[in-house]
Amino acid sequence: MDPSKIVARYLDGRTLKGTTQNFFPNKPVFHVNRQGGTGPGDVIEVKIEDLKAIFFVRDFTGNPKYVERKQLAPGDRPQGRLMEVTCKDGEVIVGTTTGYDPKRTGFFLFPIDPSANNSRVFVVTSAVGTARFL
Repeated sequence: MDPSKIVARYLDGRTLKGTTQNFFPNKPVFHVNRQGGTGPGDVIEVKIEDLKAIFFVRDFTGNPKYVERKQLAPGDRPQGRLMEVTCKDGEVIVGTTTGYDPKRTGFFLFPIDPSANNSRVFVVTSAVGTARFL
C-alpha cells in the first residue's frame, strides 16, 4: 500500500504534515512520517481523539490562491449525499458522504471540486459544531 499524503489538523490548532500507511477510521491511533523526516524520530503517533480532521492531499503546498468550489456544477452527479460541516473552530467543509453517523468517531467527506487539493477529508465527529445535508 502506497503511503497517503495527509495534513492532520489538531483540535488545539496544530498541524502535522506527512505520510501514513496505517490510518483506519475504526482505529484510535495511527502513525505519521513527518514531512521531510528521515529518521525514526520523525514517526509520530497520532490519536484520533486529539484531531479535528485529517485532510488527504494531492500535494503539501497546494495553491493558496485557489478558491475551492463549494456548490455542485450543472451536470455533476455526486456519489453520496451533499453535506456541509461546520467545525467548532468555525471552519466550514462541504462535500459528499456515504457514511455519516454522529455516533461514530468520524466520517469521510469527498470534495465536490475535482480540482481541490484535498482528495478526501476524515472529519472527527467530536470536532463538529453542526452538520447538515444540503
